[in-house]
Amino acid sequence: MRCVVTGAAGFIGSHLCERLLADGHTVTGIDCFTDYYPRTVKERNLIELREHPHFTFRELDLSEGVSADVVGGTEWVFHLAAMAGLTRSWVDFDLYNRHNLTATHRLLESLKGSPTLKRMIYASTSSVYGKYASGDESLPTRPSSPYGITKLASEQLCRVYADEFGLPATVLRFFSVYGPRQRPEMGYHLFIDAILKGKPIKLTGDGLQVRGNTYIADCVDAVVSSTVALPGETFNLGGGELVTVLEVFRKLERIIGKSAIIERHPARKGDQLATGADVSKLTRHVGWKPTTSIDEGLERQVEWQRAMLSQKSKVSVFLQRVAA
Repeated sequence: MRCVVTGAAGFIGSHLCERLLADGHTVTGIDCFTDYYPRTVKERNLIELREHPHFTFRELDLSEGVSADVVGGTEWVFHLAAMAGLTRSWVDFDLYNRHNLTATHRLLESLKGSPTLKRMIYASTSSVYGKYASGDESLPTRPSSPYGITKLASEQLCRVYADEFGLPATVLRFFSVYGPRQRPEMGYHLFIDAILKGKPIKLTGDGLQVRGNTYIADCVDAVVSSTVALPGETFNLGGGELVTVLEVFRKLERIIGKSAIIERHPARKGDQLATGADVSKLTRHVGWKPTTSIDEGLERQVEWQRAMLSQKSKVSVFLQRVAA
């Protein structure tokens, strides 16, 4: 298949590109390198992809339009590009509207009427449910942040283009994805980094927030599997295991062998109090089930972050020697 992956330089996007290439597909990756976290992190995600003969990278901002030469002849489109994060969306709504809603509209316009398109997969989020996101797809959608509002509005755009133009779109609502390459501002990455370095963890809220966690390999497997699901459907995508934030601290202390230093802060506006995906609908449609336990997944992420810290340390020592 000829595939397009938007947000290809990101955490999930780069893993998805690798999986598609491993499965024998041709992939065009798109990213505009928003400033939500350092470009160097995203460029690192692309290093091996850029060497693959069946991978092409295009740096472009979807909100400015998508030309026919980028998506022409494409069979599968995976739209993962978005401006993430709850907190910043309260103060910079125009930016979220641009990269989430407008960008999705421009992409849908470029795909409308495509004779080759077999499936467009839109990556949404559990944030469309709001503070309490535990259950199946029949849960009411009550976003508790501007970020969640832009993602839900983008879902509705996909529905409209499916209804009015026959665009074969499927929506996946991601629940707390973690693992190697997780974005540096995400919770588990911050927790692991702090414990490894012996620094305080900034805990917002009481730590009893419940999360359903999805390991990155399980997430990617579900995304690929969803290409055979009926178009027009919406699916929850989650790992099934529920843990509180405080329970995650205990697990990380055991894995790393060091105690967490917890620094308490007020809860964030719009933060979700409980998330837990009922994925039975996705299982019924495509046979997918998560297979990675939270303990196994955290161990893999800790191993990866340790390796990253070790590399940084070696580079730092080298630069100090050169400077001397």
